[in-house]
Amino acid sequence: MPASPVRYQAHIPSAVQHDAHSLILTVAGLGGLVVAQSEPPGVSSPVAKTCGPTTVNIVCIDRYASVLPYHFFRESSVNETSFGQTSVPNDTSFGLVGEANFLVFDEKRALRALGSAPTYDFIFNVSAAVHEAPVSVPALKKLFISQLAPPPGYLPQLVVDLNQDPPTLSEYLSDPPVYAPNGGTFYNGLIYWGASGGNNSIGGTGQRSGIRTLDPLTNKTVIRLNNYFGYYFNTVDDLVVDSTGVVWFTDPNYSLYNRLTDIAPQLKPASYRFDPKTGAVTMIDDSIAQPNGIALSPNGAHLYISDTGAVAGLNQQDSPPGSPFNQTGPRAIYKFDLVDGGTHIANKCPVWYAQNWVSDGLKVAANGWVLTGAGKGVDVLDEYGVLIVRVQTNYVVQNFAWVGDDLTEFWMMGNNGISRARWALQGQDLAAI
Repeated sequence: MPASPVRYQAHIPSAVQHDAHSLILTVAGLGGLVVAQSEPPGVSSPVAKTCGPTTVNIVCIDRYASVLPYHFFRESSVNETSFGQTSVPNDTSFGLVGEANFLVFDEKRALRALGSAPTYDFIFNVSAAVHEAPVSVPALKKLFISQLAPPPGYLPQLVVDLNQDPPTLSEYLSDPPVYAPNGGTFYNGLIYWGASGGNNSIGGTGQRSGIRTLDPLTNKTVIRLNNYFGYYFNTVDDLVVDSTGVVWFTDPNYSLYNRLTDIAPQLKPASYRFDPKTGAVTMIDDSIAQPNGIALSPNGAHLYISDTGAVAGLNQQDSPPGSPFNQTGPRAIYKFDLVDGGTHIANKCPVWYAQNWVSDGLKVAANGWVLTGAGKGVDVLDEYGVLIVRVQTNYVVQNFAWVGDDLTEFWMMGNNGISRARWALQGQDLAAI
């Protein structure tokens, strides 16, 4: 492929010095002729600027950076580069992007959501294990978080005590312990966990991927679902409970890839609806490569499911562990309509294509905006998939939860870190559902 153009410094006549920033000197293809050429119409600078309240580092992006000055380049990588790592040598303002705590794309709506004095703080260093299933229990003022890591064997889970100032982090085990909770939510006084692990001897008992509930007041757990007509689920990854008590959940293949189960997948990756009152399980979608995050709109009219198929491994029993990243693989969020009296979903519509890594954890704010953990941060979208603001972190965010009386305290967790943002964007009140 052709090499990048060579850049030269040259004297620019005073008559055009006022427009010097838009001039690029390149070498033409014949005879090494040096030709001065200005940026095409539409290219503007600066792309980034500081904006909003000064309580935290906020950077606003001009027109979604839809036109960048040449020659920009975002490198392809098996580890995925972030937007802030894009090379934009002809606009020094772009250096602000990677340093921002909040990266604003829709200035009016984002600054309203951030409020008058937003903050961002890195709170806890944690292990490199996946940290998932955050569930706030308002009555206890505690935030329950899981941690998952091979080799197989259940790990103590974590709890953040919000009664303390500063908050404290400690380990705990439920009774009986739950192996590898990967998704979590709160409903009717109980923590609902999507348990992703499966083994014949975990904590002295056999466990298989399914749905458990934990009574946070007694620390007792109950199995609600652990099979599909005798087949093991692959990885009950994430779940949400609707106002009728029905559980909607995703079942990708990650437990095998991460060696959290000892059995190769028996079922195709799919998403399901589970009615605890009757025990009935119904498949609602099998079109997504690796269904992962799942969330309901506040009015119960729409269901969102993320596809993290760009991160996948091999499904054979003796295949090597791991799930490499394929930059051009599936990594969209889909929006569905609930139909048939709220028992099925239809009208699958892609609303977001992850611009960083894959869309992992997925939740919907009280105002209907969609939030997803994607690489080192959280993307905040409106209900139509338009990016409004991104929270940027120094670790990969797997999931997040709102806490506090007014649900404006936002906790994020993932590999190596747990952090907190305080802003005006409210979460749904799960205790009121």
